[in-house]
Amino acid sequence: MAPADDIHVPRHVAIIMDGNGRWARARGLPRAAGHRQGAEAVKRTVRAAGDLGIRYLTLFGFSSENWKRPETEVADLMGLLRHYLRAEIAELHANGVRLRIIGERTRLARDIRVLIENAEETTRANDGLHLTVALSYGGRQEIVSAVRRLVAEVQAGRTSPEEIDEAVISSRLDTRDLPDPDLLIRTSGEQRISNFMLWQCAYTEFHFTPTLWPEFGEPQLSEAVRDFCSRDRRFGAVAPQVR
Repeated sequence: MAPADDIHVPRHVAIIMDGNGRWARARGLPRAAGHRQGAEAVKRTVRAAGDLGIRYLTLFGFSSENWKRPETEVADLMGLLRHYLRAEIAELHANGVRLRIIGERTRLARDIRVLIENAEETTRANDGLHLTVALSYGGRQEIVSAVRRLVAEVQAGRTSPEEIDEAVISSRLDTRDLPDPDLLIRTSGEQRISNFMLWQCAYTEFHFTPTLWPEFGEPQLSEAVRDFCSRDRRFGAVAPQVR
C-alpha cells in the first residue's frame, strides 16, 4: 500500500509490541531470542511506516511494570537496547528519521542515558519519520508527573488553577510535541492498552492483530492502515444523515 492509495493514512501510529516471549516459547527458544527477533521487527516496521507515508510512529518498548520481570530478562533487554542505539542510529539518521525516547530515564543505566542523548541529538534536525520509543514508561505515571509539575507551577505563582485545561495538561506530558495517535495497534491477540498513552488515546482507533510481534512487518502494518482508512471517525459527533 503506497501513500497515494488513500489520503487518510494515519498521521500518527502507536504500537504495543507484544508476543516476543510466546514466539520464542513456541519454538523452544529462550525469551531473549524472541526479543532479538522483535528488534528485527522494529526495523521492518520503521521502514514500512516511512514507505506508507506515516509521519509519527510511537513504539511501546519497555513499560514501567517490566522492571518486575526476572533480572536476567531485564539485562537481556537492556543489552539489546544498547546494541540498537549503537548499531542502528547511523541508518536512521541517513534515512532522515528523528528518534526520541519518552519515559523515566532515571531508572536506566547511565551509559544507556548517554546513548539516548547522543541518538536524539544526532537525529534532532531530521524531518522524515518521527520515531518515538517509550522506555520505562507508564501512562498513569506520566499523568501523575504532569500533575506534579502543574501543582509546583501553581504554588510558585506561574500558573493559576483557572488556566488549567486539557491543552495545558497535554503540554506537560512526555508527548507534548507530538499529535495524539490516530491509530493504536496491539500485536499477539491481546485486547488491552496496558497503561500506554492513556491520555493521548482518548479518540484513537484501535486495531488488534493475532500476529506475534517478531512476525510483524509491512503486510500487517498495511492491513491495519487499510482497516483505519475504512472507518468513519466522529470524535463524539453525530454522523450526518443521508437523504
